[in-house]
Amino acid sequence: METFFEYNRYLHIAAGVVGFFVAPVALAMRKGGAAHRRWGRVFFWAMAVAGTTAIAGAQHIHSLFLLLTAVFSLYMAGFGYRSIFLKQLAWNACVAPFDWAVAGVGLVVFAGTVAYAFAAGNIPVGVFGGLGALTAARQLRGYAKAGHWAKNQWLLNHISGFMAGYIAAVSAFSVTSLRFIPFPYNFLWPTALGLPIIWWWQRRVRAGRATIAPGSGLSASPAPAPHK
Repeated sequence: METFFEYNRYLHIAAGVVGFFVAPVALAMRKGGAAHRRWGRVFFWAMAVAGTTAIAGAQHIHSLFLLLTAVFSLYMAGFGYRSIFLKQLAWNACVAPFDWAVAGVGLVVFAGTVAYAFAAGNIPVGVFGGLGALTAARQLRGYAKAGHWAKNQWLLNHISGFMAGYIAAVSAFSVTSLRFIPFPYNFLWPTALGLPIIWWWQRRVRAGRATIAPGSGLSASPAPAPHK
């Protein structure tokens, strides 16, 4: 069993390093271009592996913070990836049961996380739980308004989900490895740096200033003509 957890740790570190360096590359590429899609997929799967191995590792070292951070990071990366396939919700009110279920379970899990953090006085856990609960609640509200989304809402979700997952992963690394940074700054600095970048990108998208590759499909898709 110890051998399993040792290999799990190595795999977690390798996936984390890949995700750490690939995310800025994907963000810098022209949105929707071949390079952006390629590095975005690499980042997503690196986050999936890092998050899954973190959950297994957290059980071994009995780290609740690592466990909840891994859950949050996986959820946000999945939210960002899944949003690519939800462009049609700008004109189609049909939401898959899978999407309802994921958001509903996420809301319950993160609300429970907030309750635990409040009872235990655990600030880092409470922050991630609160952000996760807010995201899941906004997802459910968005699904209830499907068919009336802004045409670029899916792209805003894509950006915020992937970047929030990246912030969470960096926060976990900072707390567990950068021990020279005192608490709570070791936990807060990735969020303090990352949130303004998310807001900046979202403002560019809303203003139509984001660099989009021609023919990439990242531009707002027009609603199909109604059948007569």
